[in-house]
Amino acid sequence: MEFKHLFKAQLNWFVKQKETTSNSAVYNKSHTIAIESKAILNVSAAKAFKGDPNLYNPEDLLLSSVVSCHMMSYLYVCAQNGIEVVSYTDKAEATLEVSEDGRGRFTEVRLYPKVTIKQAEKMTEALSLHKKANELCFIANSCNFPIVHDPRCEII
Repeated sequence: MEFKHLFKAQLNWFVKQKETTSNSAVYNKSHTIAIESKAILNVSAAKAFKGDPNLYNPEDLLLSSVVSCHMMSYLYVCAQNGIEVVSYTDKAEATLEVSEDGRGRFTEVRLYPKVTIKQAEKMTEALSLHKKANELCFIANSCNFPIVHDPRCEII
């Protein structure tokens, strides 16, 4: 049986007084995203695209979604396989390419998960489960670019 879930977000942006959108290099790109019962996200364009470098940008949020979903999928498959995870860190990277005509796209995300587990005899299995986690990850299944994993595993 399939389940469908609906997620909603409300975006709000307004032109500032004495500002115009006729020049994309100068108008304000900061906006808010509201999701019911959650803190409001203050978002802007990336610094490279004349946004506020102190705010999250869509590219940050996409990478955050990939790395977060992979971790949750990984913890799920570890639990299914009796692997006790003590800690999980990742220093993920995303590559965005922009063509001369202004079109851009992510071409790759690289995950570098470092996992600490309790059972030494499960290390090889723990490393291999990143592939299964990627297969289950909702966000990875929604992306049109490769997600590469370079996992590490330690024993406590």
